[in-house]
Amino acid sequence: MATKNYLVFDFGASNGRASVAVFDGSKFEFDIVHRFDNIPVNAAGTLYWDFLRLFGDLKTGLLAAAKKYSQLQSMAIDTWGVDFGIIDKNGKLISNPIHYRDEKRNSMTEEVFGIISREELFKLTGCAMLSYYSIFNLYSLKIQESPEYQNAGKLLMMPDLFNYFLTGVAVNEYTEAHTTLMCSPFTKDWEFKIIDKLGFPTDIFSKVIQPGTEIAYLQENVCKELEIKPLRVIAPASHDTPSAIAGIPVPDNSGNRVFMSIGTWGVSILEMDSPLIKTEILDAGFANEAGAEGKMLLFKNFVGMWIIQQSRNYWLKDKKDISWDDIMYSAKDAKPSGAIINVDDSAFLLGQHNMPQLICDFCKKTGQKIPEGIGEIARVVYEGFALKIKHDILNLEKITGSKFEAINIVGGGTKDELYCQWAADASGLEVFAGPTETTSIGNLLMQLKAAGEIKNLSDGRQLSLNSSKIKQYSPAGTAYWDSQYEKYLKIL
Repeated sequence: MATKNYLVFDFGASNGRASVAVFDGSKFEFDIVHRFDNIPVNAAGTLYWDFLRLFGDLKTGLLAAAKKYSQLQSMAIDTWGVDFGIIDKNGKLISNPIHYRDEKRNSMTEEVFGIISREELFKLTGCAMLSYYSIFNLYSLKIQESPEYQNAGKLLMMPDLFNYFLTGVAVNEYTEAHTTLMCSPFTKDWEFKIIDKLGFPTDIFSKVIQPGTEIAYLQENVCKELEIKPLRVIAPASHDTPSAIAGIPVPDNSGNRVFMSIGTWGVSILEMDSPLIKTEILDAGFANEAGAEGKMLLFKNFVGMWIIQQSRNYWLKDKKDISWDDIMYSAKDAKPSGAIINVDDSAFLLGQHNMPQLICDFCKKTGQKIPEGIGEIARVVYEGFALKIKHDILNLEKITGSKFEAINIVGGGTKDELYCQWAADASGLEVFAGPTETTSIGNLLMQLKAAGEIKNLSDGRQLSLNSSKIKQYSPAGTAYWDSQYEKYLKIL
């Protein structure tokens, strides 16, 4: 079979890339044609995404791919969840989208719960009650009587917004729409009981489409500007987490496994056929999230590599050449300080200029020995990650009555050998790590499904397995981790 080329855009919360998947019928390889940073902008007390810069990088990636590959079959875009932009009735972007870490939008939970309770929201959506979900941002814009709310034509999630300016078609992809806390996992459409109760205008919500749906071709003005041929634009599972889960190289007979996507955020996930709505889930901090092909993902977010990323940014002020590996090996070589942190503590959630100091402050506040130096501080963070993973898995087993056999870790965290090994050690489970780019793989698989190259997600995952390198980590030293876990529970 002659090779076919598919263009994949993956916008992460800190960086993005455009890559071309070269597919020969039995396996694929990715060629990255453009990388770019995703840097938010703080203006007048509000934290924004720089959408126009990101759209510029999108066009740069499109042009680079078209120049290198004369024939492209289609393209698709995935991004992080929960954030949206609003276009007016003339199709113009009114304002840059507000970042999910913006302080104002994260302060609206009690106001919303006063109108519609947490319990009712959970019953209708199955979602987590997280302060950065879209519903709280939209309510914040409403009570501020913001220009974007008052002049709203359509609310478009980030990937939908990119697709709109590429194709001129306004639609909402299902997995992204579900992160608004206004979408039903039962009807796979907008839940107007919620929308009406909060007084949001119903006409700003567009048709909800499923992963693997063709949206349209690139509109003429884009092709003319870039001097490229018309190209089909496909909706993948455009929320990056379900896209990553779709791309995991796991055959159907792989046993009972937990999936984890580790990047700036960490996510613990159990894939299911239908939503699980019961109070024990809500109490344990788990929730349902929409996946590809109608799957539901029982998940829990936790702070992933964010704490290490922020710590490194601070350490770079003094040490200009400290690498990720330097930090990892420093943590591995450091003696245990005995201190333990809860990586989900609110102190670590928002952007911080001195994350190492916050870690030390947490240890002091909880009556523990204060770690010293890069190695000890990094070790405390890595141990916090591993203990968090153990905690989530034990909770999942209790909630579902399942006994898990292994963990599949994907995303950027798979490059960190210490993270993966300590996850195995703390959980007592085999860890299968890789590949890093499963978000892009999941994106590709939905394009292949739209093209008729694969029938379903099962075929796609076998294809992913054929094309991927996976590293296995076996648990060791579990007695130490059992002891640390008892201390961790006291900290919680």
